[in-house]
Amino acid sequence: MRIGRWNWIGGLCLAASLAAAPVLAQTKQQSDWCVNNGLAFSPDLQIKGCTALIQANVGKNASQMASAFKNRGDAYKDKADYDRAIADYNEAIRLDPKFAIAFRGRALATAVLKKDYNGSIPDLTEAIRLDPKYAGAYSDRCLSRAIVGQLQDALADCNEALRLGITDKADALDNRGMTYFKLGRLDDAIRDFDAALALAPKTASSLYGRGLAKIRRGDTAGGNVDVAAAKAIQANITEEMTGYGIK
Repeated sequence: MRIGRWNWIGGLCLAASLAAAPVLAQTKQQSDWCVNNGLAFSPDLQIKGCTALIQANVGKNASQMASAFKNRGDAYKDKADYDRAIADYNEAIRLDPKFAIAFRGRALATAVLKKDYNGSIPDLTEAIRLDPKYAGAYSDRCLSRAIVGQLQDALADCNEALRLGITDKADALDNRGMTYFKLGRLDDAIRDFDAALALAPKTASSLYGRGLAKIRRGDTAGGNVDVAAAKAIQANITEEMTGYGIK
């Protein structure tokens, strides 16, 4: 799970529950926009739909309001408007203090906005406390812990995410590969990056990490091929990975 592309699959469960509840927004279409129920989705439409739902239901249904704020936070995150995303996650958590997905969302937005990986760990820990089988939160916390140097704890988190059967297995393998790299376990890192790339061949971070691991093992030519492929996919991958301590 790269900070820049932390996935939001967990939010789909909330979207489904909101869609199943009575439609309280001004129109059914606006409700569908808010829960991203349709192929013609855009963050702007999701914001519009969630805002309509929020305005129509102030004080009526705390659970639906929390879901709408969380979904709107996701949309603001997608637009890189992280201050508004965090504000919406804060409101979702205020309305529903047991909303594990909102805690995860706030952690991700905080990490992206402030590069405060230490600061993201408490919210991810709370998400896991509320939902001990929340594989995505374990994977996210694995990366944050790896970045700040809590490597053994990071490894345990990635292992748990994979044990729980995380939906985005490539993301968890990529995170664990980074952890192995920072631990100096280069063979294990390459094995995880290989597995991640078998599932998601155009993941720049996996290509870049595998390339550096190959170079450290003496395969300079093979490593340079991977690094060049990573840069072709994501021009700023060197800067991003250096920020994670992968260099």
